[in-house]
Amino acid sequence: MTATEKKVRIGVIGAGSWAISNHIPILAERDDVELVSAVRKGRDALESIGERFGFSHLSENYRDALDQGLDAVVVASPPGLHHEHAKAAMEAGADVLCEKPFTVDPADAWDLHRTADRLGRHLVISFGWNYGPLGIEAKRLMDEEGGVGEVEHVMVSMASGTRELLTSTGGGGYEGSAEGFAPEAATWTDPALSGGGYAPAQISHAMGLAMWLTGDRAQEVFAFMNNRGARVDLHDAVSLRYASGATGSISGASCPGPANAIDEPDEPWPRHQLQVRLYGSEGQLIADLERDFLWLYRNDGLDIKVDLPRHAGLYTCDGPPDTLVDLAQGRDVPNRSPADLGARTVEVVAAAERSAQSGNVVRVGD
Repeated sequence: MTATEKKVRIGVIGAGSWAISNHIPILAERDDVELVSAVRKGRDALESIGERFGFSHLSENYRDALDQGLDAVVVASPPGLHHEHAKAAMEAGADVLCEKPFTVDPADAWDLHRTADRLGRHLVISFGWNYGPLGIEAKRLMDEEGGVGEVEHVMVSMASGTRELLTSTGGGGYEGSAEGFAPEAATWTDPALSGGGYAPAQISHAMGLAMWLTGDRAQEVFAFMNNRGARVDLHDAVSLRYASGATGSISGASCPGPANAIDEPDEPWPRHQLQVRLYGSEGQLIADLERDFLWLYRNDGLDIKVDLPRHAGLYTCDGPPDTLVDLAQGRDVPNRSPADLGARTVEVVAAAERSAQSGNVVRVGD
């Protein structure tokens, strides 16, 4: 923090398991941040969080937090409440980091995008892979090395250890959830709050990376989903046509326990089985985040297998909260997960859920 900078006053709306295990500790480590207000249900949990991290204000009502003169707000409440909380925070004068899935309804996501533009607020979506070494280098290859030419087909394949989380009625956890603060079951298994199951919980992550690399927007979506007796989807098979004319597929699976083949003892988070493959008129780009592998091959002879650092594809989420603070300080840093990207991912997830229910192709925007 420079001599001319003041501390960014931050509030956390939805100080639940993920915020406690990731966002709040990252913010607490910065010397240019003041943790002002924490909001969640349950007074005992609030008191515990306040004592642990030094929040000066605690409330079960998010509007009390917004009265504290906050510079920035982390919205980590259930997805069905993101629109209300993020919009109110921006209208109160704060820049916002919003957890994914951005919203349940695409119209709400685009409304938040317009609100941020209208008010001149920064709005960052919590897509951690966009800030990691593999994601950043993949974006550079697409933008600065010619990429794959015109993108013609996008393949996304993902599996992660979310089965207990999505099937539990008593607050099933996941690897990386905060000890002593189990996720509330309804946040993930009540469609009104979650928007669905694996699609919003995990595919939104993968599409946040894939659509950032291509810049495209979905136009038509058809999906089969398998609930296996759960209230929400556990497995997803999705076909897409993009606005550019490109086609695409998404395969998503909810695994029991650790969903990784190369877990290492010192990794802070579990691996995800995630591949994003882009095929175009001039080449192909393969990003395998489970194996730290990135390859761009083009017809003109360009053949780049990137020498990545260890853990380059491991999911970490320090980039989004750090970016929120830097932007609130007025620093010139890129927002690698802006609101319009979040809205485009919500369109895919919402259309896939509607298609699976109706058995029809869903046109985005209808």
